[in-house]
Amino acid sequence: MACPGRETICMTRVLLIEDNRDLAATLWDYLESHGFVVDHASDGVRGLHLALTGEHDLLVLYLGLPKLDGLEVCRQLRAAGRHVPVLMLTGRDTLADKLLGFGEGADDYLVKPFELKEMLARLRAVTRRSQASPEMVLRVSDLEYDPACYRVRRAGATIPVTRAGMRLL
Repeated sequence: MACPGRETICMTRVLLIEDNRDLAATLWDYLESHGFVVDHASDGVRGLHLALTGEHDLLVLYLGLPKLDGLEVCRQLRAAGRHVPVLMLTGRDTLADKLLGFGEGADDYLVKPFELKEMLARLRAVTRRSQASPEMVLRVSDLEYDPACYRVRRAGATIPVTRAGMRLL
């Protein structure tokens, strides 16, 4: 995803909480091929832990998870004050199911089976809607850090930095 007015690629961090290994692998590969950085959890307990402790830009959350249902994951995430955008994935397609998902804090709802292109469009849309605040570039002397795109520059030159280096910075 291109950052507005920037020549670099934004790395949107996605937490994928999906218990179906084949689907998770397909989604992971597809999202990474479109510039996303993906973390994965295969059950609700681990997913909630990662959602509460990680710094993700959005969540793709399956509802029928083992150990802790996706609705409960979303409920607890919102109760903890985390407002990361959530796209719910599910086979539950009734209006009552959708309203329940939105009522628990989902930002969007996608029923299985779905097209990968539609999921990508929905993820980009919820990301755009969630970026209501202006972007901030942190500066100290001639060092700049743009957290939206994970870009570090010194004296105007881009410096490649590892993921661990970004966390330290």
